[in-house]
Amino acid sequence: MARMQRMLTNLFGSWLQLHRRFPEALLDEMTAAIAAGERNHRGEVRFAIESRLAPLAVLEGLDAPTRARQVFGQLRVWDTEHNSGVLFYVLMAEHRIEIVADRGIAAHVTTAEWDAVCTRMRECYARGQWRGGSLEGIAAAHALLLRHFPGNDKANPDELPDRPVLL
Repeated sequence: MARMQRMLTNLFGSWLQLHRRFPEALLDEMTAAIAAGERNHRGEVRFAIESRLAPLAVLEGLDAPTRARQVFGQLRVWDTEHNSGVLFYVLMAEHRIEIVADRGIAAHVTTAEWDAVCTRMRECYARGQWRGGSLEGIAAAHALLLRHFPGNDKANPDELPDRPVLL
């Protein structure tokens, strides 16, 4: 997408759409799904949804992957004992989904595996299935984390908040 077109797309992104597609009830379901899955593995899942980027930032070159890495740092997803944080970043204006995994996870889970999760979520979102796409993405992340970072006999501490963040 050309930078000027991206700027216009982000200019008309709406906070109202964000709340319509991700109402409190869905955020509650997502929180419960994240918390339930984390009890089975050592990973930590965060979910951040942003309606749009500032148009001036887009003109200066900010894109979804860069913004996802910024949010990863801002939300301190990297701050886990086993470097096992995963961030789902959804940029609604540009229909982009980025998954950023901390180095402990990136060493074991391939980019292709995360890309498959993003593709499935994007397909659901394109059909207006915001709930299904979000919950499927969370379930798929938990399946990958369970395979590569299974829990052990000790209680797994919840190191990061489970509630999705609306930016």
